[in-house]
Amino acid sequence: MSTCDGPRGSVTPARLPFGVAVLGGPTTVLDVLGRRLVCDPTFDPPTDYGYLRKTVGPAVPVAAVGVPDVVLVSHDLHPDNLDHAGRSFASASPVVLAPRSAAGRLGGPALGLDAWSTWTGPDGVLSVTAVPARHGPADGEVDEDGFVNCEVAGFVVTADGAPTVYVSGDNASLEIVRDVRDRLGAPDVAVLFAGGASVPSKFRGRPLSLTADRAAAAAEILGSAHVVVAHQQGWGHFRDDAAATRRAFDDAGIAARLCLAELGHWCTPTAPRFDSAGPEPVDSPLGGSATW
Repeated sequence: MSTCDGPRGSVTPARLPFGVAVLGGPTTVLDVLGRRLVCDPTFDPPTDYGYLRKTVGPAVPVAAVGVPDVVLVSHDLHPDNLDHAGRSFASASPVVLAPRSAAGRLGGPALGLDAWSTWTGPDGVLSVTAVPARHGPADGEVDEDGFVNCEVAGFVVTADGAPTVYVSGDNASLEIVRDVRDRLGAPDVAVLFAGGASVPSKFRGRPLSLTADRAAAAAEILGSAHVVVAHQQGWGHFRDDAAATRRAFDDAGIAARLCLAELGHWCTPTAPRFDSAGPEPVDSPLGGSATW
């Protein structure tokens, strides 16, 4: 594994031209043209937070991730999307993109994005558009700012010459998924936060994120050829695990779109189901070979 000097004198693991890896919970690493984005960092060990319980730590240590170019925070109020170690990781990163309310609380490198607004990196290569998300049922009680549960963002990541990636965040709404597709087109890759997250005290225990079945429906709506499902392992309040997701995608007849890589392993364009090149080993800073 090659390394290079990164920001602040750190050692940064080698980047891929394109790759997606889920580390556990919602935490997803996305390499695009050598730029690294980390979505919803959660690096705490197993922890009981009182109303939520983390049962498994990340698949790889934070050192294997290195210093990212951008951290994407879908929301900051729930530890299953931003835990203690994740906050430290984000605060030490060059840029954090988050919903406006979350950015105000996070401070430091955090930049607030309204829905449908776009941030472009300083070299003009990478762009990230914030998109809406609804963290619960359509009839869920809204907070003082008009959001169900809390303000949450999804993101669409684009760069010339690379696949377009939609990251859903904790969104339970298929209507919003359709709106994202209609406004921004079908993404090449969809990273869907699923698990059917449920808390008894919230909305009669109804799902706060996509269930396995609704993740398959979202994939059909988006029309993405390649789907990565995160936010389905490692927490006690997730109803649907990876096996449930596989069954749902198979029932829908779209199992071939689903990335089956183990946690901490890359899905890349050189792997099967992405193009005709066939499988090739990848020097993976996150451990493992391409398995899409």
